Amino acid sequence: MPILVVGSVALDAIETPFMKTDGVLGGAASYFATAASLYDQVNLVAIVGNDFPEEYLDFWRSRPIDLRGLQIAEGKTFFWRGRYHMDMNTRDTLDTQLGVYANFHPVIPEEYRRSPLVFLANIQPELQLEVLAQVSGAYLTVLDTMELWIMTARQRLTEVIKRVDVLLISEEEVRQYTEQASIVTGARRLLDMGLKYVVVKQGSYGALLFGADGTYFSAPSYPLIEVIDPTGAGDSFAGGFLGYLSTVEVSAAGTYTVDDIKRAVVHGNIIGSFTCADVSIGRLRTVMMDDIAQRYKELVEHSHFDPHWRPVYR
Repeated sequence: MPILVVGSVALDAIETPFMKTDGVLGGAASYFATAASLYDQVNLVAIVGNDFPEEYLDFWRSRPIDLRGLQIAEGKTFFWRGRYHMDMNTRDTLDTQLGVYANFHPVIPEEYRRSPLVFLANIQPELQLEVLAQVSGAYLTVLDTMELWIMTARQRLTEVIKRVDVLLISEEEVRQYTEQASIVTGARRLLDMGLKYVVVKQGSYGALLFGADGTYFSAPSYPLIEVIDPTGAGDSFAGGFLGYLSTVEVSAAGTYTVDDIKRAVVHGNIIGSFTCADVSIGRLRTVMMDDIAQRYKELVEHSHFDPHWRPVYR
């Protein structure tokens, strides 16, 4: 089942306390497309400059990634430079050069417009609304956002939230958008806006799922001995989430079960863990479905406990 993704493709320069890179593949759509293509076809809509390395295009062509929606414009590709702190969770942006992305307006090819699964990656809400105006009939539309848009484009972001099915958001962003200290209360406020599900990303601690039907689910993270580069882990989470759902048969009404969504969250955590194990998409290039299955099995073992315990009264 093909997945449409609209987002940014970039070249990154990344510094951590342990390594330094320059000119590696980055951008939300890059991570998402690479991750989701492990499961099924991805239709990519983004923009790059004519300086974009051909090797990355060749890699995508070797995967089930359709590039008819990728605009190649005269100029420089979006560039981002960042530095991570010792905890590998906190980072500082050192430089951002929008390049051709500054003039990007998504044009959805006719063949993509009825994609059954749609991912609005972390771009301006105004652009996300442009996408929604061009697509129809999706089984599930998933949105990602960030602090910048909450602060600078709140009204437009609210419009987008009211038109999608699932919101992926961090704990800090839940508090910032809803002005609620409690994540549970904040998630419920978001669900009241018409969402079917809210997925709260907790980084190295996993993810929480809240459903409009009262569903609550906590998915653990995969325990990593070493984190090399966490850039793109959230975008890869989305790729695993929707990638898994692309392999699931929907009901006659075009809906997923709660268990489908729970498993999708687990797949998101697994794919995010692979991304952290190397620079850029390095590990995602080599991941096999057997690797995913092994981590899924391990997470089941790590998080399972006896449901039959009963208190003993004395």
